[in-house]
Amino acid sequence: MRYISSKIAEDLSQKMVFVGGPRQVGKTTMAKNILKNNHIMGRYFNWDLDTDRNALLKKHWRDDETLLIFDELHKYPLWKNWIKGLYDSRQDLHQILVTGSARLDLYRHGGDSLIGRYHYWRLHPFTLDELPDGITPQEGLERLLRLGGFPEPFIGNDDRQARRWRRERLDRLIREDIRDLEFIKNLQGIRILVDLLRERVGGMVVVSNLANDIQVASQTIKHWLQALEHMYLLFPVLPYTQNIPRAIQKPAKIYFYDNADVTDESGQRFENLVATHLLKRLHYLEDYEGYRCELRYIRDKEGREVNFAIVIDGQLKEIIEVKTQDDSISRSLKYYKEKLQPEKCTQIVKSLNHSYDKEGIRVTSAIEYFQEPIWS
Repeated sequence: MRYISSKIAEDLSQKMVFVGGPRQVGKTTMAKNILKNNHIMGRYFNWDLDTDRNALLKKHWRDDETLLIFDELHKYPLWKNWIKGLYDSRQDLHQILVTGSARLDLYRHGGDSLIGRYHYWRLHPFTLDELPDGITPQEGLERLLRLGGFPEPFIGNDDRQARRWRRERLDRLIREDIRDLEFIKNLQGIRILVDLLRERVGGMVVVSNLANDIQVASQTIKHWLQALEHMYLLFPVLPYTQNIPRAIQKPAKIYFYDNADVTDESGQRFENLVATHLLKRLHYLEDYEGYRCELRYIRDKEGREVNFAIVIDGQLKEIIEVKTQDDSISRSLKYYKEKLQPEKCTQIVKSLNHSYDKEGIRVTSAIEYFQEPIWS
C-alpha cells in the first residue's frame, strides 16, 4: 500500500477524491489496491480504453458497485460537468475516485464549479521515507540516485530497462498528454527545452536565455514550462524574499520529479533528490492537514544562497543547505540563521558518518533526515 492509500479510503466516505501525479507513478495500482483491500464492490474505468470509455459515458455500472474509479477522465473535455452531475445525483450510492497524470485541480473545462465536492491528493514517487519492503535505506538512496523513484525502474533495478522506460515515458508524455491537453504543436521545441532544463537543475532558469537558445518567444517558453509543470514532469522553486536584507526577485529554479532525469549524476542529482523529498512532504501536509505550504530558495544581491526554505502558512519554518560531501557548515546558512531566525536550520550531506549539532544548526545525512515518515 502506498503512503496515502489509507487517507484516501477515509476521504472517500465524505466526498469524491481526485488523485493527481506524474505518469506511471502508481496511481492506477494504488486505486485498484484501495478497491481490493477495502473489500468492497466497485468498478474501474480507463478513459483510454474504448470499451471503458463507452461504458463510462453511458453510466453502465451496477448500483451495488460502491466504489467507482475513473482513470484519466480529465481527457474528456466535458469531464467536470459530467462528474459533477454524477456526484450530485448518486452520491448516496457510490464513492468516486478520479485519477490522472495531470493537474486535476486545473483541468476542469467549462461549467459549474466542483468546489466543496472533492478532496485533492498528489501521489509522488518512492522516497527514503517510503521504501518497498526488503530495501535498506542505503540501497534505497543508491537506487533513487541511479534509477529515480518511479516504481517500475526502482523495483526492477536494471539500468538498461530504466533508460528505455524513461525514454518511452517522456515520448508518451509529450506526444499524447502535452499535445492533447495543452494544444502545443512544436513538440520538437519542447523536447529541446526539457533537455536544456535537465542540465540546469538547481540553477536559476532565465526564460529569455532559454528563448534565445531555442529561438522562440519568451512567452512561448513560459507556456511550455507551465505545461511541463501541469503534467508533473518538473516543478519550480521560487525565491523567498520576505524579511531578507537586500533581497531581489530572482528567477525560479527547476527540479524534476524523476531524479534520473537530471543529467549531472553527482551534486545536481542529489540536490534534486532532496527537493523531491521535501515537496512530497509539503504536498502531504497540504492535502491531508490543510496547511498552505511553499518550497523556496534564498539568495540575496551579495550571492549568499541557501538551497531550500520551508514556508508553512506564511511562516518560515526551516532553511536547508544541501552538500554532497563537505560537512563544514555553510557560511550562508549561518548568516540566514541569524538574520531570519527560522524554527529549524539544517544542512543535509549525502556522505556523512555521524550527525552533529553546532550553533543551532543540525548537520545530518539524507537517510537520517528523511527516515521518519511524516505520514506514519
